[in-house]
Amino acid sequence: MILEKLRVGSYRSNCYIVGSEKSKDVMIIDPGADSKKIKELINNNSYNPKLILLTHGHGDHIGAAQDLKKEYNIPIYIHKADINMLKDENLNFTSRMYKNGISVNADKLLNEGDNITIDNMKFKVIHTPGHTEGSICVIHKKILFSGDTLFRGSIGRTDLPGGNHDKIISSIKEKLLILDEDTVVYPGHEDSTTIKFEKENNPFFR
Repeated sequence: MILEKLRVGSYRSNCYIVGSEKSKDVMIIDPGADSKKIKELINNNSYNPKLILLTHGHGDHIGAAQDLKKEYNIPIYIHKADINMLKDENLNFTSRMYKNGISVNADKLLNEGDNITIDNMKFKVIHTPGHTEGSICVIHKKILFSGDTLFRGSIGRTDLPGGNHDKIISSIKEKLLILDEDTVVYPGHEDSTTIKFEKENNPFFR
């Protein structure tokens, strides 16, 4: 399995390039900024981008999406509940983050339980509202990409529009902490963790 991580932008968001070793087909998860750096990694390794997956609509996760969509002629996926945020530079905060605000049009709207297929690999969509109403995680076997829902020792902030503390706690308890404890979690910021570590050490759930 291809799994590359890049820290991008001033917010140090994690952008992941994920896909098949056999075909080199990949998806780009949360290209928050630094499209040149992302393109260099893709092109230097002869990867074949098939889609851009956004775990939610905040500016530090979408900043390079439009440029990469144009470069590789690939679709953008996001949960249907974050579609308005993606389009609105005030709701996605890019009007404040960058010199020019960003409005992005999605090509496919996701729902709970949808499968995203890259070559012979399937990634299941888990809708985890709380950080935003349309926040999602995606899982392939024992590998979870958690966006800004679950971090190592913490959770996503809930004080922004669309955020809800009770919802994010419920999302994590009911949908993520029930996963196999060996599941490795790759979050939208900082370092990876495991479900076991979070169950035992995360102060929000101890």
